[in-house]
Amino acid sequence: MKKQFVLLLVAVVWLAAFRSPEALEIGAKLPKPDHKMKDVTGKEVSMNDAKKSNGLLVMFSCNTCPYVQRNQDRTREICHYALKNNIGVILINSNEADRNGGDSYDAMQAYAKKQAYGWHYVVDKNNEIADAFAADRTPECYLFNKDAVLVYKGAIDDNPGNATGVQEKYLHKAMDAMLAGRPVEVTSTASVGCGIKRKM
Repeated sequence: MKKQFVLLLVAVVWLAAFRSPEALEIGAKLPKPDHKMKDVTGKEVSMNDAKKSNGLLVMFSCNTCPYVQRNQDRTREICHYALKNNIGVILINSNEADRNGGDSYDAMQAYAKKQAYGWHYVVDKNNEIADAFAADRTPECYLFNKDAVLVYKGAIDDNPGNATGVQEKYLHKAMDAMLAGRPVEVTSTASVGCGIKRKM
């Protein structure tokens, strides 16, 4: 009995030490806003550097996920819309386990150029920002208002697999509500995509 208790205690301590970080909830402040990350331009930038007067769109992304690739037109559209409305944009690549493959820094630079990115695309070294957000998908979006408070998290829209089947543009509607000073109606949706490849 004593041995079983000790084993149970060890298991509980192990789970506590290695449990996943808690998900970032609506109303939370932007985590690690001044943490610098290497941009595809070669500059070191933080989320605070990317933030504009009306807020910030943070999107966990990569080069290799089929869902990211399938969503590129929508990604460009929403990022341009954000910038046009003084909402900063930063795309974050947290695929640390693939830094020698399709999500290497050189591959990120080539991908950003091919996709004509006009916003920040940065390397999340050691998954530090993904862990702070408890982010686990690409693409996965987080919209912060002018006070760096989270007002929406989740998918761009309701059909990440098929642009022609989209009926609800969640992120676009969230931006419009935020810009108008209205409460965001749908604050959280499920992200559909590839798992972030963390280095073990």
